[in-house]
Amino acid sequence: MPECFQFSFGNKTTVIIDCFEVFIMRPSNLMVRAQTYSNYKSHNTVKILIGITPQGSISFVLHVWGGRTSDKFITDHCGILKNLLPGDLVMADRDFTIQESLTVHRAELAIPAFTKGKDQLDPIDVERTRGIANVRIHVERVIGLLRRKYTIVSGILPIDFLQSDPNDSQVAKKPMIDRIITVTAALTNLSTGIVPFYLRSSNLRVVAQKLLI
Repeated sequence: MPECFQFSFGNKTTVIIDCFEVFIMRPSNLMVRAQTYSNYKSHNTVKILIGITPQGSISFVLHVWGGRTSDKFITDHCGILKNLLPGDLVMADRDFTIQESLTVHRAELAIPAFTKGKDQLDPIDVERTRGIANVRIHVERVIGLLRRKYTIVSGILPIDFLQSDPNDSQVAKKPMIDRIITVTAALTNLSTGIVPFYLRSSNLRVVAQKLLI
């Protein structure tokens, strides 16, 4: 377990999750157009939930969803939760309001704190949020690595990639975009790890130690 996780959260962190979006061409079908329109990107997109281990390997990626789909809905329905064990810690951004879903599996959620109507966060929440930010950034780095290495997921994909060929074999009936994401994720895992095992900054050690007090 890398030190940045050990100091902040012990050995409990199991997976860090996030969603990223890939642009697609504007669908002609009105329903598909509505389902894929992302208000965040102001474009039609597909959204993918990705999970990485504390060591930086992609441990979960399944299939794409319409860009309009919420992070919570995807997490609840993509199948990642059934892989959790009691006591596992899931780290995510504050958009992932999945505490109730994790409670069913007796797992824990670590997300940045909300102000909840307060003018400012309590000092302990500030330190915990800082600790989460320091380690959660690694999932964004993995997504960035995947995009840089495989530019097909950085451009605008044709609509045909969202369809499956009924003449394909049973194994290959997944839409082309699902297969692209699966293959690029697997190939990304062959790259050199991006999460350092040791903390490089004494300041990070201080922050991490405060979280354990």
